[in-house]
Amino acid sequence: MPEADKPGLPAPEEDLVLLREAAKQAGAIAMGYFGKDPQVWIKAGTSPVSEADYAADKFLRETLLKARPDYGWLSEETADDRSRLAARRTFVVDPIDGTRAFLAGNSTWCVSVAVVEQGRSLAGVLDCPAKGEVFWTSHGTGAFLDGKRLAVRAPGPQPEIAGPKALVDRLEPDLLARTQRVDYVPSLAYRLAMIADGRIDASFVKPDSHDWDLAAAALILEEAGGSLLDATGRIPPFAGERIRHGALIAGSGELLAELAAVIAQPEGAATHS
Repeated sequence: MPEADKPGLPAPEEDLVLLREAAKQAGAIAMGYFGKDPQVWIKAGTSPVSEADYAADKFLRETLLKARPDYGWLSEETADDRSRLAARRTFVVDPIDGTRAFLAGNSTWCVSVAVVEQGRSLAGVLDCPAKGEVFWTSHGTGAFLDGKRLAVRAPGPQPEIAGPKALVDRLEPDLLARTQRVDYVPSLAYRLAMIADGRIDASFVKPDSHDWDLAAAALILEEAGGSLLDATGRIPPFAGERIRHGALIAGSGELLAELAAVIAQPEGAATHS
């Protein structure tokens, strides 16, 4: 019997209702600081965090764990409590994915919340209040943007590919010549949602992304017909002991195989300028 069907666990759709409302309110909290020069600190050497991140994180932690006290908690802005590993389900949260964009007054940031069980996302929401967009999904039900069902697009002869130049430049020469490079998207979660929505075709993800960047967006992409894969061709697991990832690829169809060939190469092999 799947874990989601066992007695005592809510259906993923029930968790989705909880996530959507919590993300909406957290987005409203963040918007209260947007464009208003919030206090900022630097963590891990170069990464900024603001009082808006902390306020949204506090709200989400208190609200979600009050509703599901037996779930684990993993968030970018909360010290990792390894006791979460004993929980059957875990909330995986980035209160503001794209903090640099947020601080610069750029609208491309979102509240990212997901429920994960046995390494796989069951429900996920990206609430993007500065853009007025909300992406959501639960396992097996499809992915949606403001009520419109999402679907990846079939890549054409000139695919639009996002991600670090160093990885894009390693594409097979003919494909590289035809590729339309996508301008930098400051929120990784939003970039994956753009693939799910058919706005772009694919993306590389540079090494060192974290579960909170990916857990909600990966399920949105999967439910729209795409995939997020690691260098072994597998869907990366979330909310386990390791929460940091190597290079990843996102997209669909034959184009995904072309990207897979790049990250399967040893770093520095067969680069193209």
